[in-house]
Amino acid sequence: MKRLRKWLFRIVLGVVLLTALLVIPLRWVDPPTSAFMLRDGLLHQRTIDHRPVPPERISPHLALAVIAAEDQNFPNHWGFDTREIRRALEDYRQGSGLRGASTISQQLAKNLYLWPKQSWVRKGLESWFTVWLELFLPKRRILQIYLNIVELDGGVFGAEAGARHYFDIGAAELTPAQAALLAAALPAPKRLNPVAPDAFLKQRQQWILEQMRNLGPGWVP
Repeated sequence: MKRLRKWLFRIVLGVVLLTALLVIPLRWVDPPTSAFMLRDGLLHQRTIDHRPVPPERISPHLALAVIAAEDQNFPNHWGFDTREIRRALEDYRQGSGLRGASTISQQLAKNLYLWPKQSWVRKGLESWFTVWLELFLPKRRILQIYLNIVELDGGVFGAEAGARHYFDIGAAELTPAQAALLAAALPAPKRLNPVAPDAFLKQRQQWILEQMRNLGPGWVP
């Protein structure tokens, strides 16, 4: 038992140290890639278009649109939106499908370190990394990294690459309408096309624009 406890301690210490090495430097250093990029490039043999830019070169409209679409409580929660989790569970109990209630912090953890397929193992690891991201990175930094690595089409990652891919402009030039279209496509970026939006995407765009007006630019950290 003594030997087992010693090995368990070493394993836990190793996991903590590895997590610290993966997370804490992000406070100052932009990640050169992500698990999703590696998966797309290696598994699907896609050419990766990833052009990280500083926050001043990303339209504030896009930052607000993503918060409005994905995580309206982002400035206030500690990585998990318990209200949305309760709503998702209540909807499930009433017969609806189990929908996601992930925050931007959780999505960043998934995109950076994990894989897209749902499982309890992935959810547990996602929660672990989310806690570390929230502990060591300010909200503004979490949002900046997310906007620079989020998947916007097959092989297209980040606001700059997405803006050029769809609209042939830089991320700084995105209008509110364009930003809302990009944010509307995030749940299924390889299926929804902001350049040729279908009825669902147009309806979601209008809802996001309304939420952006309600929240206001001061809601962006």
